[in-house]
Parts: sequence; C-alpha cells; structure tokens
Amino acid sequence: MAHTIFYKVSTCMNIKTTFSVIIPTYDRNDLLAKCLNCLAPSVQTLPADQYEVIVTDDGSQTTAEEMIRQQYPWAKWVAGPRKGPAANRNNGAKYAQGKWLAFTDDDCLPDPQWLEVYAKATVAEPSCLVFEGRTYVDRPKKTLSEISPVNETGGYLWSCNFAIQLQLFQSLGGFDERFPYAAMEDVDLRLRLTKIERKFIFVNLASVCHPWRTKGGWRKLKQHQESVLIYLYIHPEELVNINFKTYLKNNLYSFIKFTIPESLIFKGHGIKEAFLEHIANFHMAFRLYKQFHFNTNKIN
Repeated sequence: MAHTIFYKVSTCMNIKTTFSVIIPTYDRNDLLAKCLNCLAPSVQTLPADQYEVIVTDDGSQTTAEEMIRQQYPWAKWVAGPRKGPAANRNNGAKYAQGKWLAFTDDDCLPDPQWLEVYAKATVAEPSCLVFEGRTYVDRPKKTLSEISPVNETGGYLWSCNFAIQLQLFQSLGGFDERFPYAAMEDVDLRLRLTKIERKFIFVNLASVCHPWRTKGGWRKLKQHQESVLIYLYIHPEELVNINFKTYLKNNLYSFIKFTIPESLIFKGHGIKEAFLEHIANFHMAFRLYKQFHFNTNKIN
C-alpha cells in the first residue's frame, strides 16, 4: 500500500525545482479559462520562471488554441492525440521542460500557493518522487446528482492534483493508454507505483478546488464500468478487492448511508441520478459475476 504522510510545508525553504503543469482538456474552454486564471504568473506564488503550463487539447469541434494565444500567452497549447484522458496527459508530458510534472484538470481551480507548496515539498522530502495534494469543493453539496473527487486526507492520488518527478513518470510509461475514459487510469498508476514500492506523500496545502459537477448519466456510468473491467484484466489480482460481492456490499452501504438520508436533506433533488447509479452498480455486479466468478467456477 502507498505510504501517505499528512504534511505541512514550512515557508522558509529554498526552492530550486521547476514544474511543468499538465492540463488535459476537451471542448471545455469556459472551464479551462477559469483554471488558467488560477495559474497565471500574477496569481501563483511560485516565481514564473520556475514553472510552465502545458494545455494538451483533445478538442474536436473547437480547440482552445486561439483563446490561449490571445489571453494566456504564457501557457503552451499542444494538440492532443484524441485517444482519451490518459493518452492526452501523456501527450502533454512529452513537451515538459521541468524536472517535475504537476497534473490538474481543466475543471479545477488551483490555489495560489499550489505550486510553491509542491516545490517546497520536493526540497523537504528529497527521497520522495510523488506527492498528492488536497482536493476540496467550493460549497456544501446541494443535490444527489452532484459529484466531486474530494480528497481531504490523502491516499487516492487522483489525477486532478498530484506531482511526480518527470523521470519516474517516464520510466513507468506514463498513464496506461488502454484506458479510453476518465476513470481508473489514476487508480492504475497508483497501483503500479505501489508495486515498485514508491511511496507518495500527502501535502495538504497543495490544494485545488474541484467544484461540484452533475453526474454524467448512464453514459458515464457505462464508461466507468468498462474502465473497471479493463483494470481487472490488467491486474487480475485486484479481483480480491473489486468483485461482485464488494459491488453489492458497497451499493447497499451507499444506499443506506448516503442515498436515504441525503434524499431527505435535499428533498429528493437528484434522486433519479442516485437511483440510476445504484442500478448501474447492480448491473456491474452481475457483469463481474458472469465474466469472472461464474466463468472461473465453470472452468474449475
């Protein structure tokens, strides 16, 4: 299991580290602009000559190239491969000039000290080559249909907020591009780091805001299912942790612990999306039983 330390960085350390911020984007110029506003040299406390911002753009109908050229000339725009978020992040990393990569998403809002805190962490913990930061939300939850990858205590290594030494990232082959959707590619990276005994440290002041977003309906749920199946085919040993029994158990727990009380708190707002997710989890449990448990027993 990855080693996580709850760690606050002193403000008196010398910084000699350079960062390449990688932002994958896809037809969300409005959200991307808000993210870039937070990374402007006049906003980030890390000196501008110690970091660069690379936007790798998978846009098909429109791209952010013109917007970045006119409004954010300090950022670098590159065309993405259009093979999904994992490949898009890897594409951005290919252009990196920094010693470290800092990943965030186009719908995130990094705090002003985000990069400076990561930079100081690399100095304070020179043996550590991976750091994860805090991901928080902008307000209390209002409906059952809202979702955000909150990370207040560490241990997740979500792709929206972590830093990794470029050389280590390259040695791992980056994100596994067999994941075509925005799901499980960061879980896969975390597992591969764990297998080579690379700890990662949680730096709570390296924080980004990930505002609540509306759940993506059945399409997103299906994409997550496909990503889980890809993950299990790559790492069959993880069937101990992800199987039809754990899906059923977690689904029941979520229904009792969250759906029932929150449906009362939010007066039923978003209940349709919540029930759709529970149905999808039952469906996934059946798929896992059929594809792994049932077939295994049949062979035996």
